[in-house]
Amino acid sequence: MTQVEPIRPPQGAPAKNNKTNRPAKSDETRVRPVAKRAHVRKRHRFLVFSLIALLLLPLAAAVTYLYTFAEDQYASNVAFTIRQEETGSATELLGGLSALMGGSGTSNTDVLFEFIQSQEIVERVLQHVDLQEHYEQFWSTDPVFSIWPGATIEDLLWFWRRAVRVTYDRNSGLIDVQVRARDPQTAQRIAQAIVSESETMINALNEAARRETMAHAERDLQDAFTRLRTAREELAEFRARTQIVDPQADIQGRMGVLNNLQQQLAEAFIDYDLLLQITSETDPRVRQAQRRIEVIRERIAQERQTFATENITVMDTDYPRLLAQFESLQVDVQFAQQTYAAALTALDAARSNAARQNFFLATFIRPTLAQRAEYPQRAMLSMLIALFLLLGWSILALIYYSIRDRN
Repeated sequence: MTQVEPIRPPQGAPAKNNKTNRPAKSDETRVRPVAKRAHVRKRHRFLVFSLIALLLLPLAAAVTYLYTFAEDQYASNVAFTIRQEETGSATELLGGLSALMGGSGTSNTDVLFEFIQSQEIVERVLQHVDLQEHYEQFWSTDPVFSIWPGATIEDLLWFWRRAVRVTYDRNSGLIDVQVRARDPQTAQRIAQAIVSESETMINALNEAARRETMAHAERDLQDAFTRLRTAREELAEFRARTQIVDPQADIQGRMGVLNNLQQQLAEAFIDYDLLLQITSETDPRVRQAQRRIEVIRERIAQERQTFATENITVMDTDYPRLLAQFESLQVDVQFAQQTYAAALTALDAARSNAARQNFFLATFIRPTLAQRAEYPQRAMLSMLIALFLLLGWSILALIYYSIRDRN
């Protein structure tokens, strides 16, 4: 573009402010020089070269590999969860002991999720399908999606986690497994092997839980029986030592004697009062009545003292200590009887649950048989590779120009 500038008066010329002295308008203009044509510089060539080397060539190589060398993969899907029997036994319904026989299936589902991704299931599936031979057959033409020959079990476990995708929803307890293989039949066989080995593992967990529950129940029953036998032996030893079968019954007998003495004392007072009304105090019968009253009072005092301080057994034990010991032994016997009854009920519940399967694998989607290859997703992988290459190239270019501007 050109710009037109007005002709200015030469320096040193007097300025004329009146209208008559203004210079006449002229068509003469001055044109600025035209800008030089842009040329490709070294940095531009480097930028284009880096774009080709870091973006276009790797993308072309990746697309070529995906559409030319990558073999088709077929997917088989299976989904299952762990359920617990909801029907309780009669012992559980009566005794309320279901909490003793196991918890919820959430922890077992976590165990199953880890089991599917473990080395143990790879070793078990190898008994059904030769994973090494199947996944290494295209190693020479498709090494990216194949395993190398002579791989160890650790290498197979690493490749297993690529070929078997496990999705676990902890809220619902659902496990979704997708198996990818070179042909649909093999993918379905591997999925079926996973279901079979998962059921075997759940059954093993059930069996271990049953054995543990039975062992705990039998051990508790043996402890309760020992406690009950010890409590009863101590009670029998107490009766043999004190020569009293039931201290409470013995006390009731002594209380009967005391009540009888008090009744006789009341009758003696009545006879004494009657004698005073018909005779004087010098009458021998009055003195005999007084003596009888004194004797009954002494006997009552002795009986009452017997309850508090007198030693009434061969072991020099008074009634308060005797009652304390007897009641303590009775409490031990009653508690031991209740514990023994609860242990018997728990053992019956354990035996009842041992005959049933508490947890089982519920497969709500059986292993599917694919009709077309879904993997590798060539278009999506190509776009993702292009996106990441573009991002990487852009970051390197920004770093390069940032360093260049600083220098």
